Amino acid sequence: MSSLGPSSRKGWLAPLLLGAGCAVGPNFVRPEAPADAGFAAGPVETTTVVADGTAQRLVVQQQLAADWWRLLGCPPLDFLVTEAIAHNPTVEAAQASLRRSEDNLRAGYGVFYPQLDAQAGASRQQYNPEKLGQKVPSTTFNLFTLSGSISYTLDIWGGQRRQVESLAASAEAQRYTLLGTYLVLSSNVVNAALAQAGYREQVRATEELLGLLKEQLAITRTQAEAGLVPYATALTLETSVFSTEATLPALRQRISETEHLLAALVGRTPGDWKPVSFSLADFTLPGEVPLSLPSQLVRQRPDVLTAEAQLHSANAQIGVTTAAMLPNITLSGTLGLANADGTQLFSAASGFWSLAAGLTQPLFHGGELYYQNQAAIDARDQAAASYRQTVLSAFEQVADTLRALGHDAETVQAQSRAVQSSTQALRLIQANYESGVATYIQVLLADTQALQAQLGYIQAKTQRLQDTVALYVALGGGWWNAPEPMASAPAR
Repeated sequence: MSSLGPSSRKGWLAPLLLGAGCAVGPNFVRPEAPADAGFAAGPVETTTVVADGTAQRLVVQQQLAADWWRLLGCPPLDFLVTEAIAHNPTVEAAQASLRRSEDNLRAGYGVFYPQLDAQAGASRQQYNPEKLGQKVPSTTFNLFTLSGSISYTLDIWGGQRRQVESLAASAEAQRYTLLGTYLVLSSNVVNAALAQAGYREQVRATEELLGLLKEQLAITRTQAEAGLVPYATALTLETSVFSTEATLPALRQRISETEHLLAALVGRTPGDWKPVSFSLADFTLPGEVPLSLPSQLVRQRPDVLTAEAQLHSANAQIGVTTAAMLPNITLSGTLGLANADGTQLFSAASGFWSLAAGLTQPLFHGGELYYQNQAAIDARDQAAASYRQTVLSAFEQVADTLRALGHDAETVQAQSRAVQSSTQALRLIQANYESGVATYIQVLLADTQALQAQLGYIQAKTQRLQDTVALYVALGGGWWNAPEPMASAPAR
């Protein structure tokens, strides 16, 4: 990617656009940034939000780091993201696509130069005068030729300049597509690691509860053998143990799936990769989260910038199809040698030359050229609508994530209190059950509440981290703050 910031990203196209100033077709005008004061209706809470002892605050216009995942404070995660960017096949495909678009652009620049060609030939021919009504014997002869030709098409209407402008915009779109690929890939790695950590915590909490249930089952069986409680009580508690055990395989399967996903993201097969184990304690919730202004968002997000470049490319194609309906002037010249005797090819008598100028004016093509121009206009309108939809989706994503962060903090705080209350209640009821004061129904209810509170707390913590990541992604990933270009086409 060019190291230019979002405010100057078109700088490398300036000479081309100046040259296209007199070309037919509409000049591209960059869409204005939305004038919205905020991303959502009503004020967005930017003050410090404390949940479970962890504070988080939105900071307007704070710069977002290009390597935003490092803000989570997990070195093994940093390594995985680096490996994924270096070896993921999807990234390699996007890099190859960028190289192709840049090569197409370089090829397109060739239309601004004269076309030079050289020809050489040797033939043996038989001349038959009868074809011309001449009553003379036929002759057989050799012909040796050596010539060079030059041709140049005058781009008087700017159609070729518009075509190169379209190619340049397409290359720009592919650069932002590659940036978007980096952003999606890094977020997928981070979210897979967070999901794995959450599942591991859920397994741990379930196993702890299972241990308590088994202790209660042992006590209940002893009481049933002594005739203190019905044997059905032990069977009911045994059912609860088996039901809790049945939830573990599904959780372990999800852990395996996240490990396999991480292997694929770093470009490895699951069998050729050693899984990295994460826990929620490995991640630090960032205390300050940057928040861009709405007007900045459309200059930062790779998907919006890609849609804008595609709109630019489609707009330039209108000029290409308009120029195709206008006169076309071509200049050409040929200089060469021809002789029936190869040893005399370079003699003065062998020389020949020609100069020519051609004018082509389309007259009737059955409506082909007109409707090609109309199709180009329709494509521009389609690209404009797609751009607007991309902007709307971007604002929607940011608004959703901002609201989610505030709600996540509330959920974590409530779940934390639920864990404290349910844990204290469980301990009291266990003590009462062992002394014969509480019933097994009370124990089962306390166990269920404790497990639900634990799982809810783990899920809330995981979601808070994932929504923080989602905001980084929704704001564009901070690629413009990278010390070196992030989206360039590696050499073959």
